[in-house]
Formats: sequence, structure tokens, C-alpha cells
Amino acid sequence: MSQSESFTVKCQDPGDGSGDVIIDLPHEVLAAMNVAIGDRLSIELIDGSIVLKPVRDADQHDRSFWTQRL
Repeated sequence: MSQSESFTVKCQDPGDGSGDVIIDLPHEVLAAMNVAIGDRLSIELIDGSIVLKPVRDADQHDRSFWTQRL
């Protein structure tokens, strides 16, 4: 995702009293960010918006490389 895009998602209470929330990200959002289930995301509050960014480890291979090779 080279540009910023805005999405509205619904927060769900996990029901465990922790105060945490669960957010289901649509598949098109995951694909646009080039992430998959199990990948790590950073979360920041910027100007009243929650901003998610992929966390890339130095040893992690680029997914697009593997997608093109398969």
C-alpha cells in the first residue's frame, strides 16, 4: 500500500474482561498491505486515526518475490 487509505472496521469485545478488542481486517486490506495472517503490524495513533504498518524483520523475505516464484 503505497498511499494512505482509510477503512472503517468494527471492534469486537473478546469477552474476557481484558479491555482488549478484536478487529477483523478485510482480505483486500491485507493484500494491499502485502501481509497475511500471522504477520506483525505496528499500531500508532496519529491525528486521531489508528495507523497500521507491517513490521518487517531484517531476515524476512519479500512476499511478492515468493508469490511470483510459486
